[in-house]
Amino acid sequence: MGNIAIGIDLGTTNSCVALVEDGAPRVVPNLWGDRLHASVAFFGEDGQVIVGNEAKRQVILNPGRTIWSVKRIIGRKSFSAEVKKAQAICAYEIVEGPNHAVRIAIDGKLLSPEEISAYILYEMKKLASEYLGEEVTDAVVTVPAYFNDNQRQATQDAGRIAGLGVMRMINEPTAAALAYGYGRDLRQRVAIYDLGGGTFDLSILEIDGDIFEVLGTSGDSYLGGDDFDLRLLSHLADRFFNDYGVNIRNNKFNLQKLREACEEAKKLFSTHEEVLISIPDVFEDELGNMQLEYLVTREEFNSLVMDLVQKSFKVCDEALYAARCTVQDLDGVILVGGPTRLPIVREAVGYYFGRTPDTSLNPDEVVALGAAIHAAGLKQSSSHTSSTHAVPAHLLDVTPLSLQIATVGGYTERIIERNTPVPIERSKIFTTVRDGQERVHIRVYQGESNREEENVLLGEFIFSGFRLGYRGEVQIEVTFAIDANGLVHVTARDMETNKRQQITITLSSSLSEDEIQRIMVDNQDGLAPA
Repeated sequence: MGNIAIGIDLGTTNSCVALVEDGAPRVVPNLWGDRLHASVAFFGEDGQVIVGNEAKRQVILNPGRTIWSVKRIIGRKSFSAEVKKAQAICAYEIVEGPNHAVRIAIDGKLLSPEEISAYILYEMKKLASEYLGEEVTDAVVTVPAYFNDNQRQATQDAGRIAGLGVMRMINEPTAAALAYGYGRDLRQRVAIYDLGGGTFDLSILEIDGDIFEVLGTSGDSYLGGDDFDLRLLSHLADRFFNDYGVNIRNNKFNLQKLREACEEAKKLFSTHEEVLISIPDVFEDELGNMQLEYLVTREEFNSLVMDLVQKSFKVCDEALYAARCTVQDLDGVILVGGPTRLPIVREAVGYYFGRTPDTSLNPDEVVALGAAIHAAGLKQSSSHTSSTHAVPAHLLDVTPLSLQIATVGGYTERIIERNTPVPIERSKIFTTVRDGQERVHIRVYQGESNREEENVLLGEFIFSGFRLGYRGEVQIEVTFAIDANGLVHVTARDMETNKRQQITITLSSSLSEDEIQRIMVDNQDGLAPA
């Protein structure tokens, strides 16, 4: 509806929405002037749902009903290491759903991570609609560059549930580069160091006027500011146990108080040399309340997280290798994400790249601004209008992970290599392996190992209906395509009869199409808080 499309940065810790007005991208604030909105949803006993900064206040008061950092588990399987980590630290209940999907249990109702994310996306949509005085439905939503197909499909499903027409999903570092280079007519090769609340990506881009080409990317979808918080939390929990013999980890309610205090302390270390962490009632027993109070220096904090910062540079090495360049070939390094405000991060990045990183853009807002620029350009191109005065940018991105198929003996074969420009399409000829074979079972994986179990299963399908023949006689062409959103599509064709069967890998999402439709019907009046 209308000629405005918005850009949404759906973050692990915070989310942000932006749009382009009169040629200028700007962040949309709420009524209280907040430009960042906590990626948190609170589900009250009366059915009320609160989203954003107000919901974050419930993390301590109602930890079992307040969902945070859901981006870390969206699109993952319940048995994955990442989900196991979340179960250990989250006060809300994470359980296994159908087909090893992840679900969150509240009052006997099972909610998917897509539904939680949909509430957050709906809140961003509502903010923009209220700001403009008209309903906004079209959006560009950003995802970490290293998100696999499962996570991208789940994010797109969340957008549908929220009532958004997701025009495009673009990678967060690419969006940041777009905001950095928009309207500046640059000719530069830059690195985007994107350290968010839950994920880390490093992308190398070539900016040539209005063309933004990704040369190489790498990432870690479980490295971010949350891990910095947990290091400080673990340190203080151990210290408290040694001093008082009380293990805070045994009570998730108390653990949540400590996690919140550690998150706030981390932010303060951006500007303070030392921080007093004080929780008056961190533990209660028959003798009364116990207080936790420790003075932590920035140097002490740095020692706790230094290996996490160093871990990010392994990713940087991989991205530079993929881009076939060295740090000497770069014209700049741009910092993205709230944790890059920490002096230890800025200093280490400067040392690694041999230059002072660019801090001219707000690291919390730059991704949403880039998404808004791309949304405006797509809207202008599709409607053939210039009402937004946006200059369409041409984004040339890559797939972060290799696309593979299962072969014999538990091995896989690469079809599309990582860091291949997208959209891309590749075909491979399969033959039957036994006489009279009636069908072919094809399993599609994403990852870099040549072993099935070390990659992520995107989906599997059966192709049948071809002529029966001797082994190796029947030829089937399978075409694998990755679209501009990074989503995988597969088409199978019997080369003799030209019979085709098109499959979009939908088994990757934890929600079936029927489930998505049911959720949308249940929320047909919108996902607005009750």
